[in-house]
Amino acid sequence: MESTLRRTWSEINLDSLKYNYSKIREKIGENVRFLGVVKADAYGHGSINVAKTLEEAGADYLAVSSIDEAMELRLNGIKMPVLILGHTPKEQVSRLIEYDITQAVTCRAKAVEYSEEAVKIGKTLKIHIKVDTGMSRLGYICEGDYFDNGVKGICEAINMQGLFAEGIFTHFAVSDEEGEENDAYTMHQFKLFREVCEEVERRSGRKFAIKHCANTGAVARFPETYLDMVRPGLLLYGYGEYAKKMGLKPVMTLKTTVSTIKIYPAGTKISYGGIFETDKTTRIGVLPYGYADGFLRSLSNRCSLMTADGLAPVRGKICMDMCMIDITDMPKVEVGSEVEIFGENNPIEELCEIASTIPYELTCAVSKRVPRNYIKDGEIVSKELMLRM
Repeated sequence: MESTLRRTWSEINLDSLKYNYSKIREKIGENVRFLGVVKADAYGHGSINVAKTLEEAGADYLAVSSIDEAMELRLNGIKMPVLILGHTPKEQVSRLIEYDITQAVTCRAKAVEYSEEAVKIGKTLKIHIKVDTGMSRLGYICEGDYFDNGVKGICEAINMQGLFAEGIFTHFAVSDEEGEENDAYTMHQFKLFREVCEEVERRSGRKFAIKHCANTGAVARFPETYLDMVRPGLLLYGYGEYAKKMGLKPVMTLKTTVSTIKIYPAGTKISYGGIFETDKTTRIGVLPYGYADGFLRSLSNRCSLMTADGLAPVRGKICMDMCMIDITDMPKVEVGSEVEIFGENNPIEELCEIASTIPYELTCAVSKRVPRNYIKDGEIVSKELMLRM
């Protein structure tokens, strides 16, 4: 669906996405595969357009969280390999095989279920084994006393009928956190992962085609972890300190407009709870952007948005559909004026610092009622609005 409403919208710059891919590709080298993480609708950027751009640019793999996300890609013409990082019910194995989707296997129970279902239909499911080296979330536990049992379990899985173990991977917990302790932890995870891979290959006599562990932090900081494939997420979309250091570009810009302007005398309380009170005659701009659009309520009365006259502070509590900004000393700002919520002129990282969060949360929070305008070669090439009509 396409919206004709000029309310609040996001601009997804596919040229910036392609640029970021090229810069990361340049860093990792041509012999390392590139997996683009597009789960959660590509962190709010739109998985279909992002996936198509990466496919055209030459990326090797995509990663999603669920079979629904994988099917969305397949049914929209994406043909490149797709890895599901999360759980898939055994009843969906036939669909995984039919649509050539790779499934992560995180424990013996999952391996057994997937094997049995694949054998029932006489086909083979492509899998990647997940190793828990210290994230303490999913994967075969191989730390310390668990090493031998973990390796045995992985060997058992890759020898099960109906399963083809193309790859093996782990996930770093603190690779994006600087400091000796964090660096040591990442190197410990990496060393353990290498040891598991070597021992599994030695015992089983089989070689994994793809070993991967490098997420955004590792891609930026630990080239020794690249192995066969890297998995950049935040870096790919151009956010965070490492993206800045590499000269990458933010892919999403979020904008809104001034819908109403009100003049209030001193002593006027603004919005719910009256947490802000004017101390002089104040010109307030009302914006059609609230927490239902993804504006975290925790930012109420604490952040500023960018106007043609500079940063305008948000006043009072953020409402469901609206927020208010102080434009008292901003004569250029009128009804209909554009306001940048985050983007090139108002970095998302500054909002994140105030809200004590990460860019992912803010981009993922952009709701389905906010249209996505996709820009390529400087022009809008497509629009998306997720509302049902």
